[in-house]
Amino acid sequence: MGQLMIKNKIGVMQGRLLPKYQGRYQSHPVDYWQEEFDIAKEIGLDCVEFILDYNDAEQNPLLKEGGIEEILKVCESSHVSVDTICADYFMVAPLHSIKEAVATKSKEILINLLKKTSELGVTNIVIPCVDQSSLDNEEAVNRFANQIRDVLPDAEHQGINLSLETDLAPQPFLDLLNKLDSNRITVNYDIGNSAALGYNPIEELNAYENRISDIHIKDRVLGGGPVLLGSGSADFESFFKKLKESKYEGPFIMQAYRDDEGVEVFKKQLNWIGPFLKILDDTEVPL
Repeated sequence: MGQLMIKNKIGVMQGRLLPKYQGRYQSHPVDYWQEEFDIAKEIGLDCVEFILDYNDAEQNPLLKEGGIEEILKVCESSHVSVDTICADYFMVAPLHSIKEAVATKSKEILINLLKKTSELGVTNIVIPCVDQSSLDNEEAVNRFANQIRDVLPDAEHQGINLSLETDLAPQPFLDLLNKLDSNRITVNYDIGNSAALGYNPIEELNAYENRISDIHIKDRVLGGGPVLLGSGSADFESFFKKLKESKYEGPFIMQAYRDDEGVEVFKKQLNWIGPFLKILDDTEVPL
């Protein structure tokens, strides 16, 4: 991976390189999160996508007193940065919840997160709207849009993108982006989730064009769950060849399949994805 001559940073979703925390690989491991940065550096990664979980949110250094300074210290010592945040908090407590108290609290959390993370030099906060937080009807879309409009002035002032990850098909997602109408509303693209939903990556990239600011790398089978990179339904070759046209400059965050092999299975997948990332460095790409 160290020989790749691309401008994009290659990173990992927090928790993927560490033992499970509360039974989950994707999490903010409150007691030992610092260890992942040194492991990331050892295997040649540039950044970690920090997670704000719903559980233990008050103990997360993104929100607790003195936490930002702690993250900056770890980044400095490991030479691994935090450029993006995955706000999984909103998977459990959606911004568009029909429960007014939940929606109000979540909006407050997002406003606070914007203030705190600007000190990290963060450029993207990923807001997941999938699974239990899916925008599955017009009312949900409208509630979500209204909530986002309320925090947009803060995002624009802090210079931070709100990078939306949804399971909407390309046209409805594009309609939402146009409805919000801000260059701080961007797209988090997850190639594995797209494959599981049966979407065409070329159609999606044509729809979103240069709005993509964060890309998650994983593989899933159509209608199913995560699998090792290359063994699912994701069309990586077509995706990267098309992505080259957009001159995408954001990070690639490895959110790949994980099992009890831990770091070793991650390394195998990191090596597997290398030739596809190399497509971005080629001078000519036939489509």
